[in-house]
Amino acid sequence: MSKAIRLLIAALVVLPLMLGACAPAAEPEEAPAEVEAPAEEPAEEPAEEPAEEPAAEPVETIEIEYWYGLGGKLGEVVADMINRFNESQDEVHVTGVVLPDYATTAQKLQAAVAASSPPAAVMLTSTEGNRFMQAGALQPLNDIIAAYPDFNLEDYPQGYRTPVEQDGKLHGIPIMATSQILYYRKDIFEELGIDPDRLETWEGLAEVAAECRVVDENGDVTRWGWEPMWGSGNLVDAAYSNGARILSEDGTKVLIDQPEWVEVWESFRKWIHEDQIMSIHYGGEGWAYWYDTIDDVLEGRSCGYTGSPGDQGDLDFSIVAAHVQPYWSEWGNLDPLASGHVGVIPAGNPPEVQEAAFKWLAFYTSTDNAAEWSMRTGYLPARTSAKEAPALVEYAVDNPQILVPPTQGAEAMSFIDPTGGKIWDALEKATDLVEIEGISAAEALAQAQEEAQAALDEALSE
Repeated sequence: MSKAIRLLIAALVVLPLMLGACAPAAEPEEAPAEVEAPAEEPAEEPAEEPAEEPAAEPVETIEIEYWYGLGGKLGEVVADMINRFNESQDEVHVTGVVLPDYATTAQKLQAAVAASSPPAAVMLTSTEGNRFMQAGALQPLNDIIAAYPDFNLEDYPQGYRTPVEQDGKLHGIPIMATSQILYYRKDIFEELGIDPDRLETWEGLAEVAAECRVVDENGDVTRWGWEPMWGSGNLVDAAYSNGARILSEDGTKVLIDQPEWVEVWESFRKWIHEDQIMSIHYGGEGWAYWYDTIDDVLEGRSCGYTGSPGDQGDLDFSIVAAHVQPYWSEWGNLDPLASGHVGVIPAGNPPEVQEAAFKWLAFYTSTDNAAEWSMRTGYLPARTSAKEAPALVEYAVDNPQILVPPTQGAEAMSFIDPTGGKIWDALEKATDLVEIEGISAAEALAQAQEEAQAALDEALSE
């Protein structure tokens, strides 16, 4: 429903100047006939009454919809920000449209675009944002941004922007991102005299895991040294921080069978199946494996795990602490992948609607709001400057874990699968072979490379 516009129109009541005429001159003495008596001085003309000033034109509020697939606590944060934006000004009114999930949001947007009736703004995953951009369905934002000199685009990490950039044009504003980070038991580290700085490299983490593991008299492991989260995400991150890349620079060759990949994935296979200093939960219904991993750490069955920034709401930080991902000492760089979400403006709406949508997205991703998002959800904020926001700095005094996601996010990279997900599918299959079945990394990744390359060749030929 439209918000009632209340505009006070000031009516100027102008009092006319009441100026009397000058008094007539005194009656002159009779003058000689040839002399004309002076005429009476003319009365002063009254001042012209000022015209009434025209009333100010009422401000017309532009109504827009913002579609997003977030529910629960995350959805509550978005709703709060929409309400705050609407109350802060009268130019734009946002109506939030909550959809069940990310996939449904993309499906409904595709239908709306086909019907030439897209919403003003939508939150999409970076992958979907890239797909809609490639289809020409998103409005480039360069011209709109140019009209806002205070809008600091460089404050949004490049890794979050890359998926929605094409030919020098930006087609979306980063909203949030996730990149797996480390959580470890503070009490166990303190008891064993382990310096958390040893987690800065994967070699160091493996040494720590070996020291943390506990085996009973029967040879059974009662406390694991570490639990990587099941799935390709952690293994891909670890490979990236060894200099690996998924595609060649020209985008024509899949590189996932290269030595940078094999040596990293083989290390994890060995740690899990031979050294048995690490373990994974897998399978089960829904997110059961994820929460089983968290429970192992909280209940003392593991010294730490690799998980999501969004786990922070489920963790007890009197027990655990957070740490950025490790890198491999020989490579020397932390290059994790980040999967992000972007706010996009579909093409086809009038310019004033597009500008209204941009105003909303700029507000939503402001430094202060990005900091609030991080504090309330744990996810990486969209802005580098968010970690310097006063509210987050103050919050971090008692909650230092909140600074880990934005610190890691500044180093994050992104990858958009040009095959529509088939490369990721091949990597997931290889992950199961290595982590669950203990198949050698070289064999598993060779199979994945063959499958992924065939999918890439097909995609490039279309």
